Amino acid sequence: MSTGLAYLLAAIAFGGSYLVKWWLKRTYKKWSQVENQYRVTGAQTAAAILEDHGVKGVQLQQVRGKLTDHYDPSKDILRLSQQNWGKTSVSAMAVSAHEAGHALQDFSGDFRLKLRKFLVPLAALGSRFGPMVVFAGFITGSEGILQIGALLLFGMTIFQIATLPVEFNASKRALDSLERLGLSDPAQRDGVEAVLRAAALTYVAAAATSLAYFAMLFARGRGRWIV
Repeated sequence: MSTGLAYLLAAIAFGGSYLVKWWLKRTYKKWSQVENQYRVTGAQTAAAILEDHGVKGVQLQQVRGKLTDHYDPSKDILRLSQQNWGKTSVSAMAVSAHEAGHALQDFSGDFRLKLRKFLVPLAALGSRFGPMVVFAGFITGSEGILQIGALLLFGMTIFQIATLPVEFNASKRALDSLERLGLSDPAQRDGVEAVLRAAALTYVAAAATSLAYFAMLFARGRGRWIV
């Protein structure tokens, strides 16, 4: 791959990532202004899904921030942001159901979630030190340092790729659970799917950006320092 082509792919990936994030915020905002038919809050949605599947021991917790919702499998805590915890919007229902989907994965021993948990240290190492090492390699002109930096970033990329099936499956579990509980009707299902689709694409964009960046580094080194 030529350096010019690698830079072009990286630019497209970075631009696409920005557009996807913009779309996510726009989609979330749109459906956050639409109240779900059953007027259940995000916290109630998550609790209902966990109870319906017999999941016990998972703590629900409200956290600050916007779109900071996540499930922590190491502590069995499902955290929902302020705008989703007590809101009865379609967006709150969708996001909360998705995070509950992660708890269901953990409860069922899903191998995809286990793989992602295994790769977390590798991702943390690459995210924290990869860019600095690559920058140091460019400054010093050392191919050895560039190689180490590229491998660190590659570890982060592997984690992001492994995250994709985890997120897609959590969204599927969310939709199935809402249907099973009778909390989904045709009109609202469109909104739930739109929010989940936009959120999933952010992970796709992140993985594509990392791959493009790695390809750029590969082209920059012309394959000499990538093992």
